[in-house]
Amino acid sequence: MRSPINHPSAWRAADIAAGGHWLRPLSGPEVDAVAAMLHSVRTGGKAMLELTPDDVPLGAFAPVLTELTDALEHGIGFRTLRGLPAERLSVDDNRLLFWAIGTHLGVARPQGKASQLMSDVRAAGGEYRGAGGRGYNTNAELDYHTDGTDVVGLYCLRTARSGGISRVASSVAIHNEILHCEPALVERLFQSFPHNRQNEEAADEPPFYLAPVYSFRDGHFAARYIRNHIRASQLRADTLRLTDLDHRALDIVQDLAETDEFRFDMVLQPGDMQFVNNHVVIHARTHYEDYDEPERKRHLLRLWLSVPHGRPLCEGLRDVYKSVEPNTVRGGFKGQHVGPALRAYQARAAAALGMRDTPY
Repeated sequence: MRSPINHPSAWRAADIAAGGHWLRPLSGPEVDAVAAMLHSVRTGGKAMLELTPDDVPLGAFAPVLTELTDALEHGIGFRTLRGLPAERLSVDDNRLLFWAIGTHLGVARPQGKASQLMSDVRAAGGEYRGAGGRGYNTNAELDYHTDGTDVVGLYCLRTARSGGISRVASSVAIHNEILHCEPALVERLFQSFPHNRQNEEAADEPPFYLAPVYSFRDGHFAARYIRNHIRASQLRADTLRLTDLDHRALDIVQDLAETDEFRFDMVLQPGDMQFVNNHVVIHARTHYEDYDEPERKRHLLRLWLSVPHGRPLCEGLRDVYKSVEPNTVRGGFKGQHVGPALRAYQARAAAALGMRDTPY
């Protein structure tokens, strides 16, 4: 018989609003340390893929990342760093800064057909709904979802004219609530659902896979809720058909996440860097209206990270994560452009963090 999960990640919106632990403003010395770090990396001359943590001196910024990693795995599951100098830097320098910080947090994972390790989150004519839809390149309102790896990081460079509010909810608290009011739906969420790969599969991957929404392994909970990909699977003739019970189980996750009791909203500002543990937090975004001038349009950068000392995952997630063991490189959407440089980066980054590589 299943029981509620008692953990700091099982929060409700009022808990976050009262505690304020989601936000970590940077002090002057910490911002200075980030500037010194960027200068060191820039003058070091190494390409981004060649950087290791040894090339990125953190100084007074190091305790900030220690606090961050603890909050992600053992605390509420997300945190926003505020005060980075995004508006004083070029896009290229911001990209280098974000990547450099990421070298200390995990191994960057590819995010789509182009096998890109960092994505530009901005309206670029994409379509959210459909067999090939992804949300990051549209201005659409996004369903609550998880991304395809242990941790997702967003770095805000510019905001929209209106909208684009970031929303998070605790998968753990929602699990507990469904267990209380609709236990049969919880049982269904622990079983497999078909997920479409959105036409971004590699040559050696099938166009869809099966994975549960909820899972446990060795006492560790994990959620993987990507409703848009499950919905898109139903456009195919060769996948499992969803039943009324399936739809009800998927609906209740989204419906609870949208309520004031579970939803916590935040407005990301330029210089904010948000990190989310996908296994315990689902996130969404409201529709936004952009400025007309290209140089003012909303622009964020995104990293997907496989992190050291993460939780073990259940066998049912192997098809999508490739590895389910802790301290291994896992997750991401392999895409169609993995080459020698990316493979070499992954092996080097894994070794630097004491992780076991999982070759493509």
